[in-house]
Amino acid sequence: MHTKNSETDEELPMNSILHFEQDDHGIVTLTMDYPPTRNALTGNTMVDAYLAAFQRIQTEHTARAVIITAAGSVFSSGGSIDEMERQLRPEFESMALRHEYREGIQRLPLALYNLEVPTIAAVNGPAIGAGFDLSCMCDIRIASEHASFAESFVKLGIVPGDGGAWFLPRLIGMSRAAEMTLTGDAIDAQQALAWGLVSKVVPADELLNESRKLARRIAANPPEAVRMSKRLLREGQHSRLDSLLELSAAFQAMAHKSRDHELAVQAFMEKRSKPKA
Repeated sequence: MHTKNSETDEELPMNSILHFEQDDHGIVTLTMDYPPTRNALTGNTMVDAYLAAFQRIQTEHTARAVIITAAGSVFSSGGSIDEMERQLRPEFESMALRHEYREGIQRLPLALYNLEVPTIAAVNGPAIGAGFDLSCMCDIRIASEHASFAESFVKLGIVPGDGGAWFLPRLIGMSRAAEMTLTGDAIDAQQALAWGLVSKVVPADELLNESRKLARRIAANPPEAVRMSKRLLREGQHSRLDSLLELSAAFQAMAHKSRDHELAVQAFMEKRSKPKA
């Protein structure tokens, strides 16, 4: 699949900046690889590449977990400075820029948030601005010892335009989210672990291996139960208890009648009926 670069109208293959790999366990690894901007999310085809990958994952129904990571030493530099310079030009009025956000990068948090398959951000290096927010959009984060995280928009005189103000307080609480957002300062991997932003910090050469091990633990479970459980976690972030219980009852009714549940109960009963040595 190809798309056009917003600045040059040059056609670029999407897989040249976002590599899509799926293994025999149903683990999809999406690897950002655009050295000219250190894996920036804007000013190139990265968002379109992500949306195409998510569409493939949603419609093929073979993926059981997704790992998002990056080639090189940087996870993502966030927004492209060249793109910001372009947006300063007189011909770009505020309303035009509003539409650019809504029809551009803001499609990414909506698509990633609604992805049914569990997502793991394997953060290999600095995750800055929108790049940091991309990691926050994932369900789980594992950090390399070289990772760092910065909600750095204010340092450039702008605000989180991609949903960071929604995701970050839900991950680390309002006080710490406010500290990161209002100072724009970076925290290292160990601070991120202490604040509960990441689940684990690992040596750089073990990052993908550790992420894949976790993904396989998820993928070992019945896929529809995993997808529905993720949906309940998402709905629980903003639903009333009674509304969530109603949805849980509906999902549970479907799960109880699934072949995966039947096989799991049979296996448990057979194990229990075996005489102990």
